[in-house]
Amino acid sequence: MKKKTRLPEFFKWEFWPFWIFYLPVYFHFIVLAFRARTLSFFTLTNPGMVMGGFAGYSKSEIQNQLHKKYIPETLVFTSFPDAEEIIKKMKEAGIYFPVILKPDFGERGWKVEKISDRQQMEKYLMDVPEVFLLQEYINLPEEYGVMYYRLPSNSAGTISSLMKRDFLSVTGNGKSTLLELFQKSDRCRYHLEKLIVQFKSELQAVIAAGEKKTLIEIGNHNRGTSFYNFNHLINQKLVAAFDKASKTLHEFYFGRFDVRCSSFEEMEKGNFKIIEVNGVNSEPAHIYDPTMSLVKAYRDLFRHWNTIYKISMENKKRGNKPMKISKMYTAIVQHLQEKKLHPNKIYEG
Repeated sequence: MKKKTRLPEFFKWEFWPFWIFYLPVYFHFIVLAFRARTLSFFTLTNPGMVMGGFAGYSKSEIQNQLHKKYIPETLVFTSFPDAEEIIKKMKEAGIYFPVILKPDFGERGWKVEKISDRQQMEKYLMDVPEVFLLQEYINLPEEYGVMYYRLPSNSAGTISSLMKRDFLSVTGNGKSTLLELFQKSDRCRYHLEKLIVQFKSELQAVIAAGEKKTLIEIGNHNRGTSFYNFNHLINQKLVAAFDKASKTLHEFYFGRFDVRCSSFEEMEKGNFKIIEVNGVNSEPAHIYDPTMSLVKAYRDLFRHWNTIYKISMENKKRGNKPMKISKMYTAIVQHLQEKKLHPNKIYEG
């Protein structure tokens, strides 16, 4: 049997390094900055978030502004506790394994892990940012990224992107080992080295026919999750649900809600849990749909940044001032240094 070869990543733009993919967007950003007469114009987008939600903003502070019905039970740790102390706090709050651990400041899945037991928690704590969150795991079957914005002059908002996540998984056939299933999967092969480390004790296990094994439950594209374009389902009921959810956020006009729900219909009714709210650093994640053309992806990204510009200019007219470039530069450098000090690690499952 002829061995199936992996299509080089060069031909799959969704796997390009971030900085390469974004090169045309950088030029578009410069044009917008020239029109705004400042490189930091985007920090005006969400006056209620540090740097407009580009970097350095606290996830817990944003979460605390949301209505309790939308948020998972969350604990904030501002020191370096040991596993025993954390588990004690979990019991007091009625939170049980599995849980999600993640930094209070971060993006793109940095240091976000699903922790199933004390042993995994102890490994995570060996290299943890100073301020991190422990979140109850929301065991609901569907996860969406909802790109929402509202012009300051309007009372109602718009959903410009609706993306559904499909976590990296394999389905057994009753014959192949887990390793063989990895090797047969187009998406798994792009993450093969990491998967071999994570599942080293299970690689020779045969997965039953029809059994679906989810490999990574952190919904980030750079960790194997597939993103699918669901823009065709955007409707006024959905917009109204997120208008309501966002209104408690102070001076928030643009960002992406990552939510879990039992079904799309329940999400329309406002029955969902908000895993995270991102600000101006959000992407219209539907562009990473495997069927999306590169031209259309750039078209939507340019529209995305045009919206950021429009909101920023409205907020400027309302008396808000952009962050000083020197202060913005320092904050971004500090944030990048923090990420470099605490790189993502692979935890054996």
